[in-house]
Amino acid sequence: MSDTASAPSGPPAGGRGRAGRRRRRWARGTGLTVAIVLAAAAGAGWAVYLKLDGNITPDEAAAAELARFERERPTALVKDARNILLIGSDSRSGDNGRYGRDSGTERSDTAILLHLSAGRRSATAVSIPRDLMVDVPGCLHRDGTRTAPVFAAFNQAFERGGSACAVRTVERLTDIRVDHHVVVDFHGFKKIVDAVDGVELCLRRPIDDKAAGLRLPAGRVTLDGEQALGYVRARKSLGDGSDTDRMQRQQRFLGALVNKVRGNDVLLNPVKLYPVLDAATSSLTTDPELASLRGLYELVRGLRNIPTERVQFLTVPREAYARDANRDQLSQPAAEKLFERLRTDAPVVVARGGDDGTDGDGKATEKNDGKASGTPSPAPTFPGNTASEDGCA
Repeated sequence: MSDTASAPSGPPAGGRGRAGRRRRRWARGTGLTVAIVLAAAAGAGWAVYLKLDGNITPDEAAAAELARFERERPTALVKDARNILLIGSDSRSGDNGRYGRDSGTERSDTAILLHLSAGRRSATAVSIPRDLMVDVPGCLHRDGTRTAPVFAAFNQAFERGGSACAVRTVERLTDIRVDHHVVVDFHGFKKIVDAVDGVELCLRRPIDDKAAGLRLPAGRVTLDGEQALGYVRARKSLGDGSDTDRMQRQQRFLGALVNKVRGNDVLLNPVKLYPVLDAATSSLTTDPELASLRGLYELVRGLRNIPTERVQFLTVPREAYARDANRDQLSQPAAEKLFERLRTDAPVVVARGGDDGTDGDGKATEKNDGKASGTPSPAPTFPGNTASEDGCA
């Protein structure tokens, strides 16, 4: 047997070296390409983040005004629960000029106090009538002067002193700490609705309303931004012409909007999600803490897990103002019962009025005071609806 090693099979060593070098160059080139693609994607993502983050307008003036009156503001009683005042501005400036003459003033066309429970078990949206008579404190006006305290309709608070004045008025009315506030105008509202490709509602009867710019059939319809704005704003020509009917329509629409945004076709589709985020962020003016994607994310990250039946809408209990039937006043003790439950993060129960322990006009009643049986008093039930309810049912 020969002691000479057998010659290895395959190409010569020099060939193996050249092939190895080619493979290494190819690997380095591929790695560099992947790195460039990843860097470009990260850069694009960062650019998108910066754009969306910069869309939101921070309400620095309101923050400074609220800080000035910090000592008189209520204390938050429950950690992690949040109360947000949502304000729909009726400003006619800029793109909103088509809805009326710009008088240089703006009022709160819509005001909703949104309570998010600790642990995000539920969300309760309470409409505040714009004609509700309230104590409006002295506030800093846009022209730099300070207004005197006045007993007036709620929507004058925003006109007199902007969002800070509206926040302070709500806190005085309810003794609830308002943690955040969000302001959106007509144009911004339309942008959000159009960004989700419209919102489906069920109309019990056809609408042919020139004042609201609406002509819609009965049954299921999908409203675009302009139609949605007419639907939620119309006051004298839809329904019974009351502000009560108007607020109920707003609540039904918001419930439908919640369902649309929560749907997988929006939240899980980047192509659809980006326009929604862009429209929402560019339409909002918020307190500085919320005026960033991170701030908004921290607020709403748990909301998608709230069942739609626990997303509730109601109107603050009220009745006709004693001195003017065209104005409202709080209906007691129902209003205070509601405010106490929101302050302490106790469950709020809503159901359609008339058959649920309510008198049908927003005044809650007790089904059982518990005194005779010795059992605890049940929670009061307030007339309202949830996001799970379908108007076609």
